[in-house]
Amino acid sequence: MSRAQLEDVRLSYDGGLTWALDGVSLRIEPGERICVLGSNGSGKSSLAQVLAGLVAPDEGTVELAGRTCFDGSPDPNAYRHARRVTGLVFQNPEDQIVTSVVADDVAFGPENLGIERTDIARRVDEELGRVAMSAYAQADPARLSGGQQQRVAIASALTMHPDMLVLDEPGAMLDVRGRRGVMYVLDLLQEASTTLVHVTHFMDEALAADRVIVMRGGRVVLEGTPAEVFAHARELRECGLDLPLATRVSLELGLEPCASASELAHTLAEKGASQGAVTPTRGGCRIPNSLTFDAPEVAAASPSENTPAALRFSNVSFSYGAAPTLDGLSFELARGELVALIGQTGSGKSTIARLACALANPQSGEVSVCGIPAADRKRRRELRGKIGFVMQRPERQLFAETVAEDIAYGPRNLGLSEEEVSRRVNEQLEFLGIVDKASASPFDLSGGQQRLVALGGVLAMEPEVLVLDEPIAGLDPRGAAHLREHVRALHARGVAVLMISHSMEDVAELADRVIVLDHGRIALAGTPREVFSHGEALHKLGLGTPAPLELAHGLEGAGVFAPGELGQPLTASALVTNITRLRGGDRPC
Repeated sequence: MSRAQLEDVRLSYDGGLTWALDGVSLRIEPGERICVLGSNGSGKSSLAQVLAGLVAPDEGTVELAGRTCFDGSPDPNAYRHARRVTGLVFQNPEDQIVTSVVADDVAFGPENLGIERTDIARRVDEELGRVAMSAYAQADPARLSGGQQQRVAIASALTMHPDMLVLDEPGAMLDVRGRRGVMYVLDLLQEASTTLVHVTHFMDEALAADRVIVMRGGRVVLEGTPAEVFAHARELRECGLDLPLATRVSLELGLEPCASASELAHTLAEKGASQGAVTPTRGGCRIPNSLTFDAPEVAAASPSENTPAALRFSNVSFSYGAAPTLDGLSFELARGELVALIGQTGSGKSTIARLACALANPQSGEVSVCGIPAADRKRRRELRGKIGFVMQRPERQLFAETVAEDIAYGPRNLGLSEEEVSRRVNEQLEFLGIVDKASASPFDLSGGQQRLVALGGVLAMEPEVLVLDEPIAGLDPRGAAHLREHVRALHARGVAVLMISHSMEDVAELADRVIVLDHGRIALAGTPREVFSHGEALHKLGLGTPAPLELAHGLEGAGVFAPGELGQPLTASALVTNITRLRGGDRPC
């Protein structure tokens, strides 16, 4: 008996004008691990909700947990049964947090199932421990970071002991350690024969699946094992998707597509990747958890009173409770500089963003923007005209009836003439490539387009400083690439950018300088190359290094190249260049 089966399922949210799901047929076996890929608006989230029993389709047949839930009309009892044995983790954790205490929230599901109190308490302790949130059991979920809230949401689903767990982008807002933790939990659940449906934009996460499903326009367009699906590079790119790093590198080298790092190591070893290359003895590529390094003497970026800064933090401390969130923090952002702020979930990154925009005041120390003290209430309006803030979920900044009206809101609040407002709106529509969406409702747009509208509303204020809190998280590869280009263009214009990110690849590609936070203090600071040379320190802080650098060390660790032979490639193109050079030719053999 299958765990779920869909036959020719169609689902519309607008009475059939458009179809979120259009003729989807799918069978999921018990204990199977499915990964669903697709660009924003492809139907992934709709499929997840149908499989979780939260949404009934308009047409087709749906069988869940051994019962027919929909066959022309919904069966409420069958759906009720399916929801009792199916867990769903939403893309935005705030959508499923219902109480003011973490432990109570995690207990909410089993309490509704009538589980004994002693069993509930045991489940809560187990699942909070599994997602590394035991220390926050009595915390208010509303005061947690986005990544911490996501861990709570996952724990809440797991306390239900579901037969099938559906996860819609569970790692989108998590740091490297958090994403690894989620994948580890999924591995354990798979070993325990839990059926898993994992929607993700992280292509490398799909390598752990038994089967990969690719969606486009509400239809399933590719299906098979990870190796089978990722062999269709052209089709995946047409769907707005990327490829796992090992696949991209193998194709750039002129090799057959390799679905994993171990396959790439084996293929390179067979072809004699470099002089004196050693064939791997353990049949695979081991990517180390840490890199050997000499502990650096950390030089925190300290402000210079003689140099005007776009943003300056001077000995800033801030706390939400007993433990300090920021502890004597000092750094500065020069005019026209792009600085990336990284750190594990809860390290203080989002708090820095709030203080920079004068949305909160530090308990001690000083924050200034373009020389304006944030504590000076008389100049607060002037300060906020200098700095723009794109939030962690910028789509929640949208509220107007049309895209153009949303972008116009900020300039109008500055008291500008309608002619100037119109000029700024048109400029942002053109710059962001959304002229054709000017009259559309922002709520009818894809996630990536909503991000652009929120960014346009901020940029129309013409800020000198821009704070981006996880601007690319949750976007599909095409949308992420589009937004990166806009960040580069803003940087080229001379806008100072403070970018908070969990993506080491984005940091390596975009940043002039990197600041690494640990419990509200600066642990490392320097150029991307300087910071990422300290891999062991980063791993200890719950962070990682860019995937190309991890892959390079993995290939060296597997014996395909000598230690250090590949250098320090921070991008895929740099890794390909280094491998090609070592293979002794301008073009790969």
